[in-house]
Amino acid sequence: MKLEIYSDIVCPWCYIGKARFDKALKQLGDSVDFQVVWRPFELNPTMPTEGMCRKEYRTCKFGSWERSQEMDQEITAKAAADGLKFNLEKLERTPNTFNAHRLMWFAEPKGKQDAVADLLFKKYFEEAADIGNTDILVAIGVKAGLDENEVTAFLASNEGTSEVKAEEQVGIRLGISGVPAFVIEGDVIASGAQSPDQFAEILKRVYMAYQQV
Repeated sequence: MKLEIYSDIVCPWCYIGKARFDKALKQLGDSVDFQVVWRPFELNPTMPTEGMCRKEYRTCKFGSWERSQEMDQEITAKAAADGLKFNLEKLERTPNTFNAHRLMWFAEPKGKQDAVADLLFKKYFEEAADIGNTDILVAIGVKAGLDENEVTAFLASNEGTSEVKAEEQVGIRLGISGVPAFVIEGDVIASGAQSPDQFAEILKRVYMAYQQV
């Protein structure tokens, strides 16, 4: 059964949600069988291709740098409770994530999409890497098991651009306005970073319901 996760790499709740979702799948073990596919959602679709100074962007978005830092401290504490170590104070730029989504699209048929997702989140939130940078994206792809020459050529091309934009439009038509959002057969079954137990309950209930159809 295909389960689609709409997310954006710069969304902290998407990273936390992935950690909790993975724990739920481990809890359920062989009682469910999902094919997880990552779908694109851009929190900042008008972000310049080269990204922006994070301090400037966040100050404008939240009214002050002090408020942004408070929010960073709050989400860092929540992430730590799930075993994730955020280093948001080291981030210098808010990136454009479209090419990161293209890389995820490229990795899907090669069976490396989940590995790429893990590395993108880790590089951004824990290592403060600029995931809008092509060299960093190539390195992530290679570490995930993709061929370096293929990834380099892909990112230098326009391949996947129209497909990723089309997938974004599907999410909009589904009514998704915030992420993470979890979708099965066109139905949004969960949104936000549920607890592992909540995820497990939802996944098991939905899986059993579809098995009976």
